[in-house]
Amino acid sequence: MAESYERKADNLPEAEAPSPTSPTQEVKREAIEFVKMIAWFLIAFFVVKTYVIEGYEVQGPSMIPTLNDRERILVLKLPHILSQFRLFGGMDALKEGNIVVFDSRDEPNKRYVKRVIARGPHRSSTNTASAQAQDAAPDNAVLVRFDAGTVYVNNKRIAEQYLPESQRISEDRQPDVALPPGTYYVLGDNRAVSKDSRSFGPVDDARFVGRAVVCFWPPGKIRFLQ
Repeated sequence: MAESYERKADNLPEAEAPSPTSPTQEVKREAIEFVKMIAWFLIAFFVVKTYVIEGYEVQGPSMIPTLNDRERILVLKLPHILSQFRLFGGMDALKEGNIVVFDSRDEPNKRYVKRVIARGPHRSSTNTASAQAQDAAPDNAVLVRFDAGTVYVNNKRIAEQYLPESQRISEDRQPDVALPPGTYYVLGDNRAVSKDSRSFGPVDDARFVGRAVVCFWPPGKIRFLQ
């Protein structure tokens, strides 16, 4: 019996050894993995740049002394994008005092960097209609007046600690502006040369790109923006 068992065992096939990978196949596999990595990187870069944060170069002197010409800033987009959806409608993505970037209403492909001075009432989410005259201010209107460098919101002077006293001097006087719901009144910090809401009026919420949070260039002047 033992002899018969040994003969049967001798007839069992041996386990096949795994075939070695050829150099050509290995190079091909590594190339595919590299392409996948690049593709995922580009997708992640596109998503971050489009929806999260993006770099911009400041052009012109309108935000001096806070931002100088040719400095580069990072603009946070995500909170403002989320605030456009009903689920996040109560989010205050842009507040008074924030430095913001927005699309020009009159010049295609041009964006401005300014400071939010005041914002109008939140847009109503109800399906109601108003018979109020177009030029009349609603009861909850936000009124802004620029008077010789001093800014008043609802007849109250606002303290602008971010500006030196010399920067507030101006001979410009503007009548009260009533901010419609979902709009913002913006000014440049360098009031003498800035083109802002004094000339083009309030900025609609939909035109904003986001809030400037960091100046990252030049390296010697990296700072958070207030």
